[in-house]
Amino acid sequence: MHTLTVEIQDSFIQDFLNFVNKQKDSIKIKVDENLKYDPYFYQRQKELHQLRDDIKNSKVKMVSHESIWSNIYQHIQDN
Repeated sequence: MHTLTVEIQDSFIQDFLNFVNKQKDSIKIKVDENLKYDPYFYQRQKELHQLRDDIKNSKVKMVSHESIWSNIYQHIQDN
């Protein structure tokens, strides 16, 4: 079984659903709950995975919690 994402023009949706209904033994339609709540879910997921890989590969350096707060305190004192 394969899962595909299909984009359908609004004007064609009824024809598409009619076709799918005729093929219901071979085609199943499922609402993707991720997209229901967040239309950019897969884009964000991809970005997060890339960021995680960049951190693992040392392309991005992590800053310690203490260092961040030290910088904040320093900034507050300077202003």
